[in-house]
Amino acid sequence: MIVTIDGVAASGKSSVASGVARALGIPYVSSGLLYRAATLLGLEAGLALTDAAGLLAHLHATPLRLEPRAEGNRVWAGERELTEELHSSRVDAGVSAVAALPEVRAWVDAQLRALPEPFVAEGRDMGTNVFPHAEAKFYLTASPRVRAERRAKERPEDVSAIEAALTERDRMDTVQSAPAPDARVIDTGPLTLGEVIGMVLAEVRGP
Repeated sequence: MIVTIDGVAASGKSSVASGVARALGIPYVSSGLLYRAATLLGLEAGLALTDAAGLLAHLHATPLRLEPRAEGNRVWAGERELTEELHSSRVDAGVSAVAALPEVRAWVDAQLRALPEPFVAEGRDMGTNVFPHAEAKFYLTASPRVRAERRAKERPEDVSAIEAALTERDRMDTVQSAPAPDARVIDTGPLTLGEVIGMVLAEVRGP
């Protein structure tokens, strides 16, 4: 079984995927962490984030390993854990450029498709491109303001600045952010995390 959780940036994908995975007793997989890790390694190596060939060569020389866990994914580069470094502002600013590269997307997709089922897959185009055969697909959305207010609780940054960055991120991510035709779209704005998780579980488990 594969359940996909797609959606716009800061719509709650990771939190929902983690909650659903814990309830089902299976891992969840965060594709975004692989893009963030590729971005971080590219920045550290001084590479242009639009240089697909350079990024791929660096990724092959410094293999990344995604460790799926229901409570939260971890990412390693060799013996070094990158997880805590992946949510910085500089990675936020660069990850859309990296994720837009077809060569990098193909590399990430290959890593994800090699993982053993069952799992909850979280991230952009999970239901449209990576796992179009998934049994259950969901797409989360919310207004930029709501998402900015949520993110501001996690980071000491100004809400308006976060909102502006998210709006720009939405614009850059348009191609990757379209919901699958058979996905259920959920506006998480007026809902609690528990309510969103409950809606997903009700549909996955059926009557």
